[in-house]
Parts: sequence; C-alpha cells; structure tokens
Amino acid sequence: MNVVRLIARDELRLMARNRVAVIASVLMVLLTLVAVASSWAHQRGIADLRERHQHAAEEAFDGQPDRHPHRMVHYGTFIFRPLSALAAFDPGVDTFTGNSMFLEGHRQNTANFGDVNQSSLLVRFGQLTPAFVLQAVAPLLLIFLGYGAVARETERGTLRVLMMQGASRTQIVGGKLLALGTVALLVALPAIVGLVALAGQPGASALPMAVIVFGYTAWLLLWVLAIVLVSTLVRRSRDALLALIAIWAVMVVLLPRVAPSLAEAAVPLRNRMQTDVAIARDLRKLGDAHNPEDPTFARFKASVLERYGVTRVEDLPVNYKGLLAVEGERITSDLFNRYGSESYDAQGRQNAIAGAIGVISPAIALRSLSMAAAGTDFAAHRGFLEQAEAYRYSLVQRLNQLEADGVSYADDTAKDSGADRRKRVSADHWEAMPDFTYKAPTGATLAGRALPGLAIVLGWLAAAAALLALATRRLGERR
Repeated sequence: MNVVRLIARDELRLMARNRVAVIASVLMVLLTLVAVASSWAHQRGIADLRERHQHAAEEAFDGQPDRHPHRMVHYGTFIFRPLSALAAFDPGVDTFTGNSMFLEGHRQNTANFGDVNQSSLLVRFGQLTPAFVLQAVAPLLLIFLGYGAVARETERGTLRVLMMQGASRTQIVGGKLLALGTVALLVALPAIVGLVALAGQPGASALPMAVIVFGYTAWLLLWVLAIVLVSTLVRRSRDALLALIAIWAVMVVLLPRVAPSLAEAAVPLRNRMQTDVAIARDLRKLGDAHNPEDPTFARFKASVLERYGVTRVEDLPVNYKGLLAVEGERITSDLFNRYGSESYDAQGRQNAIAGAIGVISPAIALRSLSMAAAGTDFAAHRGFLEQAEAYRYSLVQRLNQLEADGVSYADDTAKDSGADRRKRVSADHWEAMPDFTYKAPTGATLAGRALPGLAIVLGWLAAAAALLALATRRLGERR
C-alpha cells in the first residue's frame, strides 16, 4: 500500500478510536442536515407568504373603485422581491434589509420586514444556515480533530521512528493531510448535497452553485493545510490547539465583526432621520407646486402655455394639474435618486473597505463569495431597490398622466357637490397598470460577483500550501 495512504489510514483509525471525535463528527453532520432542512423550510415559508401577500396587494390595487387618479398615487401598493433559490443556503443581507416595499407617490420608501426586525436579537449573531455551519463550526471541528496530527508524533517520539523506517517527511505530512482532508469533505458533504437540491429548484442556475461548492471546498482545505502547518511548526499538541483556536477566533469571529465597524468609521453613512431632514430641506429650495407665485413652477407654467400656444391654463387641451403632478414627481424623484446614489456610493465604499480587510481574513472573503453567488449580497439588494424605484416612478407617472388626460381642469378645480364624481376615472385603468416583475441577476452575473472573494480564498490556499511545503522540508532538521 502507498505510504501516504497507509499513514492516512492510521490517522483515521486513531480518530475513530476517539469517542469525543466520533460524537462531534456525527453531531456536526446532524447539525448540517438540520441547518439545511430548517433553512429550506424557513425560506419556503417566507416565499409562500410573500407570494400570497403580493397577490393580495395586486388584487387590492386592481379592485379599487372609480377614483381620482391622484388618490391612487397616494393609495400606493406593496411589492415583494422573490427569494433567490440559494437564499436558503446563505440568506446574506436579506435577513437585515427585508424584501418588501410600499410604493407611493412623492416618496421613496426603504425595504422592510427583515427577519432581524421581526425576531429575537439573537438573530443578529447569526442564523443556523448551511453557510454558517461551514464557515464557523466546521473549521472548529477540524481543529479539534487534527491539531495533534504531526505534533503528536513528535511528543510520542514516533516521528523519528517513521522516518527511520523509510517514510519521507513529505509522505508523513501528506498522509496527515489526506486523513484530515477526507474528514473535511465528509463534513461538507451534507451541505453540498443540500445545496445541489436547492439549486435544482425552478429558476436556479448551476454556475453560482458551482462557485459556492468550489469556494467552500477551498475554505475547508485551507483549514486542513493550516491545521497541519501549525501542528508541524510546534513541538506540543497543546500548543498547536491553543494557536489554532486563537487563529480561528481572530479570523472567523473577531475580524468579520470588526471590519464593518472600521468601514462605518471610515465612511460615515446618514441615518434615515438625517436623510429625511436633508431631503425636506432641499424640497423647500426646489419650490412649492401649490404656490402659483413660486418661481420654479411659474416658469414651468409659462413653458406649458408656450408649448400649447395658449395664455390660460383653462384653455389647455389637457389638465394642467395633471401636468403639474408629472413635473413635481419628476423633480422630487430626481432628488430622491440623488440621495439614493450618494447612499449607495457610501455603502459601496464601506464594502470596499471590508473587502480589503478580507485580504487578511479569508472568512470575510468567503462570506462575500457566498452572498454574491447566492444573490443575497448588497449588489443584489441594490438591484431590487433600483428596479422598485423604476417601477414606482413609472406607475406614479402613469397615474399623473391619467389625471392630465382623463380629468378636465374645470372638474378638477370645481367645488360643487357633483365635482367629486365627475373627476373620477374608470376602475378599468387600475387593472391596466402593469404589475411589478423582479428581474433576477443571471447566473453568470452572480458568479462574476463572487470571483473576487474566490480569488482571495484561493490565494490564501496557495500561501498555506507554500508555507506547509517549506515547513515540511525543515521538519526532519528541526526535530
């Protein structure tokens, strides 16, 4: 039998004799299966709930009676973003941001009803998902299984015996790597099977799934290399265990928590109240559409009269109040979009800083890779917000234009008892309004967004392999 496989078999036999290791491995597999099942059930329940609410919102909007179009502008409607097929594997930022919005005129609302806002504060510390298990729990299990792989041989004096019997340093370390790598792949197998099952749902793409599988495989192999490397460098198993737990705590727990705080300190972001105050201040500067003496809208009125070749708004072939609503919505939406772009840019810079920290913490890079491929990162959320705003603006402007074309100016400004009935339009117009349809990113787009994180993880994997090769060449000399 090949020496490497012989050493690996002996290492696996030693692990199997350790009851604690066996129980921990079984519990890890069960935990992964529970995470897959619970995440799928949770996401499936949310998807069904959102589908029902979306259908109810569309029926409520379409079922409105004859109304004035501007009342429908303020009545608004709810929209819901369909979940990505891989969101059950890694919910990403969706847990915090939510995927539903209320759309109305003269205002841009944010997404809401995220799990964190509706659940215990414990959700903020991480949900039991397959991604969390592989990111945080699996490396810890590998540490406890393999910390003494090489250091134990030195403590027992068997390393020199193995080398005297003809086993080379490379074969000894290779056997330890093979044994621990086998355990790592077995630990990851339930999550990978669950991921493949999730990716088999309608609308899923195989390319992002492949990137996730490749990324998490590289992540676990990185820990296999790191564990054997540390075990090769130190003389005692206890020292290897303490060093590896410290590395895990810093890489997996500390830096991913510190990175967002550093990014927020470097690039401050306006909160909701500050943004609303700033927008209200700028809206006052833009003008008041209800004030006929306002310079901005006085110029707009003059341009409309000139365009139609009349001297009074009463002589226009369309309802001036509808045109005024169209112009007011255009101005306010431009302002909202400007503040939205500033917020997106600031959040993009924050993510860039966190990504830079990911160079020294592959756990951050892995999370970035995982969320990007699953379609639950900031870029995917921003895409939803931008599509929602485009739909909101189109819907509101359709209603405003309906007021301009379907309601006469005389009826719109009349105060008699029958004016309210005359200024209403048929309810058939509400059913003619298009429904919101979310266009999800393609599989190639999701995979492309995950490549930077994958490159960092692979870079760490290559660096760990190089360091282990160097430590292996010096193994016999140092001993």
